[in-house]
Amino acid sequence: MVAELVRGQNHPLTRTRLEILISAEVPVLVAAALGDEGGRVHDGRGIAHHGAPVLPGIEVPRTAAAEHRLSADLGELSEAVHRVTVLLALPGSAARFGAIAAPRVTVTDAHGTEIVRFTLAGLDAESAVVALELYRRQGGWKVRAVGQGYAEGLTALLADLGLPGAREVAEAMHEAGRLGDSLAPAPSKAGPSEGGPVDYSRPERQAPPQPQPQPQPQPQPVAGDAPGWSMEERLYNQVWGMFEDLARSTAALRSAADFAAARLDRELDEALADPRARIGGAGDAARNTARAKHDELMGRARAAHDRDLAQLAAEAEVVEPALPPAYARWDSPVWHGHRMPAEVPQAVRLGDLHLPESASLRVPMLVRLPLERGLWVDSGATPAGFTDSAERRRRALEVAVALAVRLLAVHPVGEFSVEVIDPAGAGAGPLGSLTRTGALTGPPATGAAGVTQALESLTRRVDLVRMAIGGGAPEALPDGFDTARRLLVVNDFPQGFDDRALTRLRFLADEGPAAGVDLLLVADRADAGEYGPLLDPLWRSLTRLTPSPDDHFTDPWVGHAWTFEPSLPPRGGAVLQQVLGVVAAARIKGK
Repeated sequence: MVAELVRGQNHPLTRTRLEILISAEVPVLVAAALGDEGGRVHDGRGIAHHGAPVLPGIEVPRTAAAEHRLSADLGELSEAVHRVTVLLALPGSAARFGAIAAPRVTVTDAHGTEIVRFTLAGLDAESAVVALELYRRQGGWKVRAVGQGYAEGLTALLADLGLPGAREVAEAMHEAGRLGDSLAPAPSKAGPSEGGPVDYSRPERQAPPQPQPQPQPQPQPVAGDAPGWSMEERLYNQVWGMFEDLARSTAALRSAADFAAARLDRELDEALADPRARIGGAGDAARNTARAKHDELMGRARAAHDRDLAQLAAEAEVVEPALPPAYARWDSPVWHGHRMPAEVPQAVRLGDLHLPESASLRVPMLVRLPLERGLWVDSGATPAGFTDSAERRRRALEVAVALAVRLLAVHPVGEFSVEVIDPAGAGAGPLGSLTRTGALTGPPATGAAGVTQALESLTRRVDLVRMAIGGGAPEALPDGFDTARRLLVVNDFPQGFDDRALTRLRFLADEGPAAGVDLLLVADRADAGEYGPLLDPLWRSLTRLTPSPDDHFTDPWVGHAWTFEPSLPPRGGAVLQQVLGVVAAARIKGK
């Protein structure tokens, strides 16, 4: 059965030899861009278009036309190609897709059996559009309906694919399309030319029977099957591939629900608008038909979403146990035999993300190291069951401590250190594990004087590193300068802070990461309201985390509101103390 896709939905491909049929109301240019694992196209030679219609595994038409047939043999593609992006563009500077009927794309196998269809609805001022993409996933291939339009035209589309010299390539593609049109032979009046399509419309000339594709089982997920130079990089790419797949599958379900509801409303209105339908059973029949169509579409959409969730859940079951400590949950067995690493990891886990339609499926939230932005654990967020403000603050500090321990444990010995500012000494309980094991560079700074001294020291440090890097002479740093990356944990902000201290804190938030100083702030946004606009730049420059589930993260593809859950050790467990013991022992051994 052919799958009717909506924007964002994907579908597995059980065949590697494909035909992509494109139907439009007016002539369009068609091209296929061959991208790496991130979808990036590195030069113009990676695009099959009218001027260069044939690449290994891909062939596109040679002229602009209203009907196109693009051929793809995915088995012939280079191993470096992970994504084939099929794009359409309208010739002419004033052309826009909103002025024509929505183009339609159909993917078939080599025998002409339809696999998926996709209508590029909802376009307006766009003159170029990514119709769909074919991409590698778990050793196989999938097709995804995209429908992303560009009002700025083909240049903007190619630039979004990461193509250098996008404007020049776009102009060459348009010029090749115009040249192809001028050289195209006029249609023959005597009928199809030799070698053209055969007309099977007459009863005595029926098309020969085509073998029907047999359903193929979904490939079994394997940990680390994403592209990458190391297992760590492959797992990182696999996790974010799961995140992207879940985002797009959910987008497809929501889009289908919106479309089905809008169509149902329209068809019910049409049935009621006809006075004849109000008499007898005609109106009831029309309404029943409309509701049946709605239910059928939603049934197919939910089935596709459930299929995607089952595959992602199976993948999560094999990926989670294979994650290294920097990526793993605190209850993972990898922490029991933890040893200090020799290299800084590629990323670190801050927590988990999930969506309401798939609450049981958690995707690790990984961020690259070194951190590009500081972190703000919002102690003003209200966790379920935590209405007492003191308990909320304690829970937020526990999140910060767990993050600090994780960062200490996954960096090589001597390459990462932690400092704490706790002006009122309110965090003694959660901070105890750090102070008892000697994991801090010194005791937490307390009082207004301690705040000033700690911030002055780190500000001077950042200034020195910036001058050395800016002058191109990092070796000019003073003798004995500790080059270890620093994490400054600030608890109970803005206690003990005056305007000068706040200015220094903002400086560290803006300039610190590039100079090896990261900021981890534990604060209630409402408590700092007295600073007004002075605090806004600091708030915007940090990544907000919460001590309990909260749906404040959005993804860059479809803008879903993702629920974030922090990464915390099991209650009553000793994993943090155990890991800090390993850190302390490694430090003593390294001296």
